[in-house]
Amino acid sequence: MTTLVRWVRAFFAFWKGYIFGDDWTVAAAIAGGLVATWLLVEAGLPAWWLLPVVVIGANARSIHRSVTAERREDSTPR
Repeated sequence: MTTLVRWVRAFFAFWKGYIFGDDWTVAAAIAGGLVATWLLVEAGLPAWWLLPVVVIGANARSIHRSVTAERREDSTPR
């Protein structure tokens, strides 16, 4: 494998990990929020408020899922 191919693969692997991280649902929610914001702007409606709400909601849901999974893991008998 050439150096260029390895570099390109590493570049895209970095961005995949950076954007999607541990929870792909956050990236999907933010992408949906961006599309919904665009649609509101195209309809001539104020859309400045939508993306912050989506980001806060997606992060809160992700944290809640992680904490719930951690608690379940801690309460299992060993």
